Amino acid sequence: MTQPRDEKIIKGTIVKVAGPLIVAEGMPDIQMFDVVRVGRDQLIGEVIELRDDKASIQVYEETAGLGPGDPVYSTGEPLSVELGPGLIGGIYDGIQRPLTNIYKAAGDRITRGVEVLKLDPKKEWNFKAVARSGEKVTGGDVLGTVQETEAVMQKIMVPPRIEGTVEWIFDGTATIKDVIAKIKTKDGRIEEIRMSRSWPVRRGRPYAEKFAPNEPMVTGQRVIDTLFPIAQGGIAAIPGPFGSGKTVVQHQLAKWADADIIVYVGCGERGNEMTDVLMEFPELKDPRTGLSLMERTVLIANTSDMPVAAREASIYTGITIAEYFRDMGYKVAIMADSTSRWAEALREMSGRLEEMPGEEGYPAYLASRLAEFYERAGFVRCIGTDEGKPRYGTVSAIGAVSPPGGDISEPVSQGTLRIVKVFWSLSAQLAYRRHFPAIDWLQSYSLYSDRLYEYYDRQVNEDWSRNVKRTMFILQEEAELDEIVQLVGFDAIAFKDRMTLECAQSIRDDYLHQSAFDDIDTYSSLPKQYQMLDMILAWYYKGLDALKAGVPFQKLAAMKVRERIARMKYVPENEIAVKFPKIRTELDTEMRELTDEALEAED
Repeated sequence: MTQPRDEKIIKGTIVKVAGPLIVAEGMPDIQMFDVVRVGRDQLIGEVIELRDDKASIQVYEETAGLGPGDPVYSTGEPLSVELGPGLIGGIYDGIQRPLTNIYKAAGDRITRGVEVLKLDPKKEWNFKAVARSGEKVTGGDVLGTVQETEAVMQKIMVPPRIEGTVEWIFDGTATIKDVIAKIKTKDGRIEEIRMSRSWPVRRGRPYAEKFAPNEPMVTGQRVIDTLFPIAQGGIAAIPGPFGSGKTVVQHQLAKWADADIIVYVGCGERGNEMTDVLMEFPELKDPRTGLSLMERTVLIANTSDMPVAAREASIYTGITIAEYFRDMGYKVAIMADSTSRWAEALREMSGRLEEMPGEEGYPAYLASRLAEFYERAGFVRCIGTDEGKPRYGTVSAIGAVSPPGGDISEPVSQGTLRIVKVFWSLSAQLAYRRHFPAIDWLQSYSLYSDRLYEYYDRQVNEDWSRNVKRTMFILQEEAELDEIVQLVGFDAIAFKDRMTLECAQSIRDDYLHQSAFDDIDTYSSLPKQYQMLDMILAWYYKGLDALKAGVPFQKLAAMKVRERIARMKYVPENEIAVKFPKIRTELDTEMRELTDEALEAED
């Protein structure tokens, strides 16, 4: 790239280089969060502090070779993403540079100063006009549509804060840089509208109204949907120690969650884990459409070996793209893996700025930055209309937290827990026992439960919430009984308590345990979840009645039907209606035979 020659562009001089932090002087008119070009290689940077005429700049590329006296140029614009057709299926770095294009331009390694276009300006898209000439429109109104992939139709909308009358609108094939509509505003200006537009990543996109989430985001993961559900537009955190399965849970949610669009941000995670995502997602079949999962996914890869400053920007890049699709009326899920690495980037830059450190060296504003990210999620009524009808969209944010040593008392975990409403606590003990997902049912919680159980009772079965409460009671009772068993032994406790322990083990092993790598068990629909849990509880409560009738506990524990119950998770969805009633009949028959046998023995 050639150096800017416009005399209006602010030019400064480097006086200090401290890793990714650059200090430049002679820039009195620059503004916070302006994007600058640093050095003769035109490295991308962003202003993060101003003192007199000096600007502190975090550089999103390797700063080796820079030194005092090198020039700094201001672009006069904030760090922005380009939004438009071509986003879906893209793999970007933390500042929305397409990694595939970088590979073509520079090879395996990202070279310094490499410049690639964010969206392809030459690719042609079939724009179908929805609005008509002479129609009055306002920000957010749909002008037309573009079928970006088989799974996603992009809606080209009037940019926010523009209002007027459509003077002219195009219909046909065009690039993202071609003018597709002209709007005459109230003051007589003509606004030319293109299919792509920029939006500053640190500024949330506007909406008309925000609501309390009231529908579940079904994930197909039994421990989540049943015990700790997340709502559409909800926010959740997955903290856990190394090896407890955070990344696999995030992958499962990305594959199976009830969302129209997935934005996956690999923020500071290991490169091999991100490679798994990049290799696996294109090969996976989307259960909603039967197409490749990449047909509705945007990936942002900013691995641990990439510049630390870009890690901080990647979270904002992801949430801005998510809001863009939310504004079209889609249900969007953003996965951030992990916010701990993002917070570490904040800590490093704060230390280089010589700011007063907070707890464990993190900056004092850590909690507010976390809140800025998570609060951009939600269930909203979008601005504008779609053919005169209001649009509603959601962004559900799920952040993985990687506390050192699994200690959730550290600042990132605590700051996150004060914001999120769903807490999926991953347990190292469960992971070591090969119980996955390793979500600890005694420490996790969901503040959406009460509202969502009304939905489940209405849409799935009226006994859903009652079964869940019974399940939690049994699991909590098991924890209490375990302490007694360790003291006196299993044979010393009452038969009723033995039944409770046996049922709890069945819930853990046959229901909560779920294999992400089994073609059938990897996903369970809500009807299947209800029937599986109801069958286990039916055995338990019928067994308690049989105990009272004199049936020995050993015979109840050794019932043949229990093997069938344990294998229910491997029954395909299309065979549930046939096989599950047969299992229930076997359960009733075998339980009745044992009861009759016990009663005859008494006589």
